[in-house]
Amino acid sequence: MKVKVISVLEDNYMYLVIEENTKEAVAVDVAVPKRLLEIVRKEGVTLKAILTTHHHWDHARGNEELVKMHPELQVYGADERIGALTHKVTHSEELKFGDINVRCLFTPCHTSGHMCYFMWEENSPDAPAVFSGDTLFIGGCGKFFEGTAEQMYRNLTEILGALPEETKVFCGHEYTVRNLKFALKVEPENETVKKKLAWAKLRDDEDLPTVPSTLQEEFHYNPFLRVSEEAVQKFTGKTDPVDVLRALRTEKDNFRKPKERLNPQAMLAFEWGLFSPFMEKK
Repeated sequence: MKVKVISVLEDNYMYLVIEENTKEAVAVDVAVPKRLLEIVRKEGVTLKAILTTHHHWDHARGNEELVKMHPELQVYGADERIGALTHKVTHSEELKFGDINVRCLFTPCHTSGHMCYFMWEENSPDAPAVFSGDTLFIGGCGKFFEGTAEQMYRNLTEILGALPEETKVFCGHEYTVRNLKFALKVEPENETVKKKLAWAKLRDDEDLPTVPSTLQEEFHYNPFLRVSEEAVQKFTGKTDPVDVLRALRTEKDNFRKPKERLNPQAMLAFEWGLFSPFMEKK
């Protein structure tokens, strides 16, 4: 099972999951169909289906265009608002594409019809993968647009958190640096957060994706998966795990990553007007 990570729009990810024996493939969250088809052609595979995590335009807007070009495509999802939907799936429903198995995991909260997709191959040395859309991010979780903290807690602990620890996490957006800056605010002494943030900044500087992570890693630096940790509870002032999660989400919604400050010499230069000749409009 080969996963192609495709960066689109400002910070979105689409994915092409390839069954290498049959050269058949499924796509996850088709936002830019032309870009997807370029990768399909380059890889020499046959696209069989689209799996959509949720109906938001930056995850599903390409479905209808793609189906017009390829009417045989099947579109799977859990929300009637998903464009070109052909198969409405339910929690724990299993699909099969060649040797690739897919288990649908219903995770309502970001939207009321959000579905994650857990994939694995039988008798394969490759680690399984979860395509978590806007429910679980590297170092963070999605906003509660259409749900509650209770729902997100269940999503993160009982559904996604219960998957094998080696599961690779392929999320819907490149939010890693900003998520880990918040995680560092929550746990300023967490060395794992510091190391992951430094690594993510380097990847960002080189315009490289930070996906995938693994679930095992997430439990060490993602504050939304660490709601029982003393430091996280101290930050929120709460002890009940759901209350901790709710407070974290509120704090994250109001969080602004620290702006880069000019060094003192540069600040003085601005105050003295030394940069003015260079800033005048021509």
